[in-house]
Amino acid sequence: MTHQPADLTLTEVDSHAGGGCACGEHDEQLPELDARVIPHAIRHGAIFGALGAVKPGKGMVLVAPHDPLPLLAQLAAREGDAVEVSYLQRGPEAWRLRLHRVR
Repeated sequence: MTHQPADLTLTEVDSHAGGGCACGEHDEQLPELDARVIPHAIRHGAIFGALGAVKPGKGMVLVAPHDPLPLLAQLAAREGDAVEVSYLQRGPEAWRLRLHRVR
């Protein structure tokens, strides 16, 4: 059984469960995920999870510790042409990529 805080109304709980945010704030800029701070063993899973939350027409910025070619190959296999990738920065300290969900 899931415990719900007493101060949340059913409407607020439903909006959170459906992936909507009831806080009233929305990102104007692209959200940025710094993968350099995510443990290597779960890094790709965390990135795919974050990308799964991106709605069509929206995007995110990924910051990686190296050129993420293996990740991009996995992304192409999973998403096909549903996600466009463009480099914003190519090293040497960090690689920044814009991931844009087309559909």
